[in-house]
Amino acid sequence: MKDNVYCVIMAGGAGTRFWPISRSRRPKQFLDILDTGKTFIRSTFDRFAPFIPVENFLVVTNSVYKNLVLEQIPEIKATQILAEPLGRNTAPCIAYAAFRLKATAPDATMIVTPSDHLILDEQAFHDVVDETIGFAASNDALVTIGVKPTRPATGYGYIQIGKHAEGTGIHKVKTFTEKPNLELAKAFLESGEFFWNSGIFVWKAKAILDAIAEFLPDTYQLFASIENEYGTTREQENIEHIYPECRAISIDYGIMEKADNVYVRCGDFGWSDIGTWGSMYEYSKKDDHGNAAVNTIFFESERCLVRVPEGKLAVIEGLNDFIVVDTDDVLLVCPKENEQNIKKFIDTVKFTKGDKFI
Repeated sequence: MKDNVYCVIMAGGAGTRFWPISRSRRPKQFLDILDTGKTFIRSTFDRFAPFIPVENFLVVTNSVYKNLVLEQIPEIKATQILAEPLGRNTAPCIAYAAFRLKATAPDATMIVTPSDHLILDEQAFHDVVDETIGFAASNDALVTIGVKPTRPATGYGYIQIGKHAEGTGIHKVKTFTEKPNLELAKAFLESGEFFWNSGIFVWKAKAILDAIAEFLPDTYQLFASIENEYGTTREQENIEHIYPECRAISIDYGIMEKADNVYVRCGDFGWSDIGTWGSMYEYSKKDDHGNAAVNTIFFESERCLVRVPEGKLAVIEGLNDFIVVDTDDVLLVCPKENEQNIKKFIDTVKFTKGDKFI
């Protein structure tokens, strides 16, 4: 157990790319989309629980999801949930958690993780995290965990490794590149110097607060303005007051691409952010015709992803490379190659039908 290491789970996302299963009232992180028997957030908690004390978890989420967090992780207390009144991307989310730790555990080392990723080789992942914790705890370093790429994916950020930190598996980061085109992604894969950015970070609370003060001084000043309220009964009231003033910006753009003390520990542990129906298809069990489905009978159909409610049967003929998702009140039928249009679908549904189906 690591008494001075804290795990911060970021669980505030709306999960719109998994609509219509993921809804505003219960988004992706609170669903068992992969049919593993656990929701994403529960799997994330269980991934770190073997070596992080339960009292050392913090979950940052939208205030409307606070009860969902407690439902999924009943081991934690309500005071361990940092409730954002509205989403402002990852930099304010991390700033909030770091300021809470500055007040309650100033020497803490933080692991910051999304709530909705898939990791297949848990032991390999634990080994990577363990070394990363040791490095971050003893150095003024902002460490990200990189993933060995398996294909020239264009939907991920890439990290180019630089100088090796002697005696470790950790490298200085040379460059960040966000979502390259296919040609550039192929070149990255061939070079062997580029790794996917997992969005999992490890650093001392002090180190990330120093970086926020330097590169996002407006964000730092907002959270510092209520410094005496963290860990008190007045914290939530003050957070609700300052959050609308926070600039929405990711930690990657705001800090990691600018700071000069950024390092990466790369690994190969079966990672995916399962960010889209297409990525879910990749990790789903398929029949001899490449179809990923349950309770479905196919005729002359290939490479489809079909999700229907339990107890319902789908019969599909003549579809190739389609996504079919059926819920109690919404049916989505869309070519896999057009799944990036889901946001447009949601906007149109909201405009024509209101929030009922969102």
